[in-house]
Amino acid sequence: MNTLFEPVTVGRDQLANRLVMAPMTRSRAQFDGTLGELAAEYYTQRASIGLIVSEGAQPSEDGQGYLATPGIYTDAHVASWRTITQSVHRQGGRIFIQLMHAGRMSHPDNTPHHRQGVAPSAIAPDAEMFTATGMQTIPTPHALSTDEVRQTVEDFRYAARRAIEAGADGIELHGANAYLIQQFLAPSANTRTDKYGGSLENRARFAIEIAKAVVEEIGADRTAIRLSPGTAIWGIDEGEEGPALYRYLVGELNKLGLAYLHIMHLGNEPLLHDLRQIWQHTLIVNRPSRPREEIGDDIASGLADLESYGEMVLANPDFVARLQAGWPMNDADRNTYYGGTERGYTDYPVYSE
Repeated sequence: MNTLFEPVTVGRDQLANRLVMAPMTRSRAQFDGTLGELAAEYYTQRASIGLIVSEGAQPSEDGQGYLATPGIYTDAHVASWRTITQSVHRQGGRIFIQLMHAGRMSHPDNTPHHRQGVAPSAIAPDAEMFTATGMQTIPTPHALSTDEVRQTVEDFRYAARRAIEAGADGIELHGANAYLIQQFLAPSANTRTDKYGGSLENRARFAIEIAKAVVEEIGADRTAIRLSPGTAIWGIDEGEEGPALYRYLVGELNKLGLAYLHIMHLGNEPLLHDLRQIWQHTLIVNRPSRPREEIGDDIASGLADLESYGEMVLANPDFVARLQAGWPMNDADRNTYYGGTERGYTDYPVYSE
């Protein structure tokens, strides 16, 4: 447990400890994609954790999926994020902004331009999306042309630069949870016949090109990626080649020397150990619903360099102090996860004996 609280260098930053706040959508942005004072308070309250990975920020109008999620591609977006990063830094914290393109997990009612979502192929996810008028079926997405794929790569490059201008210590590419990057990885969502579809090497190409573009723009030591091998939600099925695809993808990403790889682990233990061997840089492991008594186990075994936590950090702004002292944790209120006011956002109490 004590190694959790040792400083560690990630990319160009020294972190105070080996604990990470996992990225969590909170849907409390303004409808123009800017974040306000409440968001600055929320992140600043949690600045004692080694690294904050922010909620996903869309890199373009096409990238938005849900209502009230932040952007990072306009001057107003940059200004609102700068308020957050400066406040976190004043408390000694470090923050990476996650770049999240929802792809087909979108609805026209939720985006600034009110167009259908985009995806590798015109295949609907067979799911519903919350909108201002209630739950609606997600429509069939627009299949990106080869040129539009290249433009989307450039959208990520541009958003990464804007994130650094906003004062972020780096960016994390969201390649997990059935969003656009993973849609390219999965043959159930990607039936393309150009160089971005077919073989596992082609399906991994989009993720690799984005990572390379961002590295060129802001440096490898400020670029990271999150993956969730084996995700099977919203029509995503990576097929029998899934483990081989991730071994290949992680091997190619390893050559870029990224700041870290963030794995959302869904149970394939042999694959996780293989990726640990392939990946020669900092590895963050997230095990959803990991019990408190197992916190630190992956670091102690050498499987991970850092561990990330979502729900417990959401409900405990003093998460690190509670772990160190053995204090009890607040329970998270799931009814306030998405949207709303300060309730369930900035009003969780710190521990008082």
